[in-house]
Amino acid sequence: MARITHARLAELAQDQWGLLTRQQAETAGVSPATLQRLAGGVLERVAHGVYHLTGAPEPDHLELRAAWLQLAPEVPAWKRAPSEGVVSHRSAASLFGLGHLPADRHDFIFPVRRQTRRPDIRLHQAVLEPRELVSHFGLPVTRPSRIACDLIDDREDAEAVAHVVADALRGGVEQSALFAQSLGSVAHRLGLRRGDGLGSLRWLLDLIAAEDGPKWIEQAHLALLRATSRA
Repeated sequence: MARITHARLAELAQDQWGLLTRQQAETAGVSPATLQRLAGGVLERVAHGVYHLTGAPEPDHLELRAAWLQLAPEVPAWKRAPSEGVVSHRSAASLFGLGHLPADRHDFIFPVRRQTRRPDIRLHQAVLEPRELVSHFGLPVTRPSRIACDLIDDREDAEAVAHVVADALRGGVEQSALFAQSLGSVAHRLGLRRGDGLGSLRWLLDLIAAEDGPKWIEQAHLALLRATSRA
């Protein structure tokens, strides 16, 4: 029986970075009493209702992954939809390795209003377009051009946001034209004309005197011109 139970848990955790939730285990036929007995042995508790299978490699961003699993604890990671939580804001920047904002909280976006009792989790409400999402390290996450807009809209320090933008461009994980397109929605937050995405990109890059700023602005300008001519 113990071998069968361990096999069930291992199967659950296999595609979830060695992690599983209490609800997933119970759905698989593992009783609450058995789960409690295994905690501290076969299983290591890493968050409320979330366990790591002993012997499985510890994943990076463990706390973020555990927090994400808590958002829909009954749903396996491979069946999750964006409506069940998308990594965003500071957490998304940290997951990409962009900028230097401390990821001292876990940020997620939902299309509807949600609440949590955890003080280290912030749930934001927004309807995301499919083009604003990517999968990164196995997690659904907002792409860098959306991250920058969310951070500005959240009134984060503009210089810190500028470093997120520059790191994304320098690392080739986002195109300057996408930043120019997205930043138009928050241009007024920077004191610029509403819709001025290219001006917003220039303003941010100038703020940190980005060495490649002029090149990135020119690339964005040309890409926007080409898009306009094709429309």
